[in-house]
Amino acid sequence: MAPSGPSAGDFSDERELLTRVQAGDSGAFDLLVQRYLPKARLTARRLTQTQDDADDLVQEAFLRALERIGTFDTSRAFEPWFTRLLVNLGLDWRRKQMVRRTEDHDPETFAGGTLPDRETERSELRSALQRALEQLPERQRLIVTLFEIDGHSTEEVARMLNVTQVTIRWHLHQARKALRETLKGWIE
Repeated sequence: MAPSGPSAGDFSDERELLTRVQAGDSGAFDLLVQRYLPKARLTARRLTQTQDDADDLVQEAFLRALERIGTFDTSRAFEPWFTRLLVNLGLDWRRKQMVRRTEDHDPETFAGGTLPDRETERSELRSALQRALEQLPERQRLIVTLFEIDGHSTEEVARMLNVTQVTIRWHLHQARKALRETLKGWIE
């Protein structure tokens, strides 16, 4: 049975998988990919804005991780290391983009029973939030996404971005202030 996702109790299992990967066990690497793929796709999607580009980015990140796995310290958690690798690749990818892409509107379908006006309101709020996030400086948008949406701690985000926790907290404070101002019409 494939792992459904990492938890605090999975660290010894993760360490065993990483040791097996370092010994050349491709099946163990497949298990790591299965474990971290959903979250990696979400992070990459936020960096690239299109699912095709996000999938390419995730594939590249896993390939890089496999290439560098021999230097990975198995006494540390894999996810922050891998997410930092993914984020760095994503930031490089964004710098290389000459033309800013626009995403086609992809309305989300709600489960039955949702009234059309509530659905429209939710869609408008999501769009307003997305526009507000896009107005943030790139670093703040990334930090907000990693902390608020992906659920990483300030310590993990600081390690991923190679900055101090104080810097992360400052950026979070500035980003929240900007988001409150931009979304003040939505906040009651």
